[in-house]
Amino acid sequence: MRRRTAPLTSVVALAVTLTGCAGSAGPVEHPGRTATERARSTGPTTEPTTEPSTGPDAGRAARPHVSAGRAARPHAPAAEQPYRRWGLDAPLAPAPARTPAAGPLAGGPARPALPPVVDRIPTRDKVVFLTYDDGAERDPRFVTMVRELRLPVSMFLTDSVVGPGYAHFARLRSVGAGLQNHTLDHAALRGLPYAGQRAEICGQQDKLKARFGLRPRLFRPPYGAYDAVTLRAAADCGITAVVLWRAAMGPTDLTYTHGSHRLRPGDVVAVDPDETGGPSLRERTTRLLRRIQEQGLTVGRLEDYL
Repeated sequence: MRRRTAPLTSVVALAVTLTGCAGSAGPVEHPGRTATERARSTGPTTEPTTEPSTGPDAGRAARPHVSAGRAARPHAPAAEQPYRRWGLDAPLAPAPARTPAAGPLAGGPARPALPPVVDRIPTRDKVVFLTYDDGAERDPRFVTMVRELRLPVSMFLTDSVVGPGYAHFARLRSVGAGLQNHTLDHAALRGLPYAGQRAEICGQQDKLKARFGLRPRLFRPPYGAYDAVTLRAAADCGITAVVLWRAAMGPTDLTYTHGSHRLRPGDVVAVDPDETGGPSLRERTTRLLRRIQEQGLTVGRLEDYL
């Protein structure tokens, strides 16, 4: 950061002798202190100050003074702020602090026989939940985006789609993403016999346990298609909630499954996989985050509410 210092005018005392008596001119004020060029920043700043020079140093340029122990540091330009780097005009509001729950929909001390099916979670918190399906899109910069924005996302993974790409989701998990179940082969489950549905759900539970040491609690049926057999198979595989969605982010905008065409607190939002070569996952996520902010909401962690 460059500093500019205005020239300091030296004051010269003139001796004037009048009628045998010595006198001196009165002091002349220094011109105003210089302002320091500063880059815009949201954080606190430490501004160097300029002290007027006196005594034997009179006439020399004023030097910046910084209090002992407090070094003046330049601030990153606003364009380098993480939220601006990812296309947002303001940072995401933090979600309310919440202790991870076994599930507010449990309905009492005993877990229900079948997992509830949810597309929206009753809450007064002004949050929505971001979910991503399949695992086909594996952009390394999306990992950076999640990390820098501290973005809580939930990835519903299908083994046959992820293929050899599980390392990407290990990186996402390391920056806070939740990994959940979306079946082994992305089969439409509704109408299949119990054994087939159980194999699809429990099989992916086993895959994720082997790779990450976790057995997901949440499950999303492919295409949102399920029946009573799906719920029974899911319960037998250790699933505590079946997660659908009330809104979906496509290539350009949100669509809604029912109700008002506006996000509401507690909505589950699916970011649709793109198979058309359109906007990237990062671009679609940015568009969604802008819509969320416009409606006075922020992003919560799904696993903390279910």
